[in-house]
Amino acid sequence: MIWIGDRTRQPDGAHVEFARGVQNPIGLKAGPSMTSDDLKVLMAKLNPENEEGRLTLIARFGAGSVGEHLPRLIKTVREEGANVTWVCDAMHGNTIKSSSGYKTRPFDSVLREVREFFAVHAAEGTVPGGVHFEMTGQDVTECTGGVRAVSDEDLSDRYHTACDPRLNASQSLELAFLVADELSNRRDARRTQATG
Repeated sequence: MIWIGDRTRQPDGAHVEFARGVQNPIGLKAGPSMTSDDLKVLMAKLNPENEEGRLTLIARFGAGSVGEHLPRLIKTVREEGANVTWVCDAMHGNTIKSSSGYKTRPFDSVLREVREFFAVHAAEGTVPGGVHFEMTGQDVTECTGGVRAVSDEDLSDRYHTACDPRLNASQSLELAFLVADELSNRRDARRTQATG
């Protein structure tokens, strides 16, 4: 799937114009600076027929900011009656420069953003459609934290990315289990509400 980045989503920009002509499903990153008006214009341009499955909104706010921004965008989508799929990109909003000078992503921040994403959707009664992670099966040291507790000092050991820091195999597996727990908790909560 191609997607339009949070910094390249100008309604009259080249990326939006190009994506309008793509017949496959497309993604649109939505960060803290996304306004309701911009979202309305972008949804109309990128999915003028309001086709289900056409447009995925990829929330990337950063840990601690999801509750401030996601509800207003969900409200906008509801007001417009738009068909979208919601996905959480918990990587890009949590990129920092470590004290050792490496670009990294703290595992705890990634996990926190995922949990906030699920919590907002539970509160709003909407469906979280997916998550996006950059990861590898290799034993890299590019993101700090996790069960094996990669520290800032460890980053230089096996920092192999040419672009963005990736979760290593251990961190990826840990996150997969934590996301599965979130989904299970959400399912159980819906069952309780239905029988309550």
